Amino acid sequence: MKKLYAVFVLLAAFIGTVAKAQNDPKAKAVLDNVSAKIKTFKGITANFSYVTKDKKNIQRGSVQGVINIKGQKYFIKQGTTEIYSDGTKTWNYNGETNEVTEADVDEDNKTLTPQNLLSDFYDKDFTYKLVSTAGQFNEIEMEPTDKRKNFKQVTVYVDKAKGLITKAKVVDKSDNIIEFALTKLNTSAVIPDAKFVFDKTKHPGVEVVNQ
Repeated sequence: MKKLYAVFVLLAAFIGTVAKAQNDPKAKAVLDNVSAKIKTFKGITANFSYVTKDKKNIQRGSVQGVINIKGQKYFIKQGTTEIYSDGTKTWNYNGETNEVTEADVDEDNKTLTPQNLLSDFYDKDFTYKLVSTAGQFNEIEMEPTDKRKNFKQVTVYVDKAKGLITKAKVVDKSDNIIEFALTKLNTSAVIPDAKFVFDKTKHPGVEVVNQ
């Protein structure tokens, strides 16, 4: 569950990644444009998929789901797993066990969460460079400045026509790879605030675990 959550919160970042550190000015210009565009959207919905590969590039698994984002709020669903955040609290619901883990959002937390990723998280925690402008995407490689992170490189692909990050690749410390893609991206979605709050009444008998 925790591993799945870490993957999902990384995914949320790829829609609204911002980078303003003292790095490649060409990459900065591309990402600044993404940031400015994201700030004009009231709500975002998309389908996502990610594929995991080992260091020999052999596929080990694949996952599909949906994601909703509204400001600092988000909702993610993959199979029987649902993750909610209203910007103040976060709920991780496991449909197989009918258990939900409830926790306060820690604004000082240094982990990768949509809250900090969508608010200039990359300003101080990544170095980056534009490595390709060929074809449909601007390709930007990003490396964490804190080498204790469990991943060593993130590559984001900015769709030139959309002006948004729609693909990403994460390489972990063991050289395993996670490849993301976003499809059916709707940047003018009207999403009610209730979408981002776990409703216990809709899950009779749910076990609540507080953290």
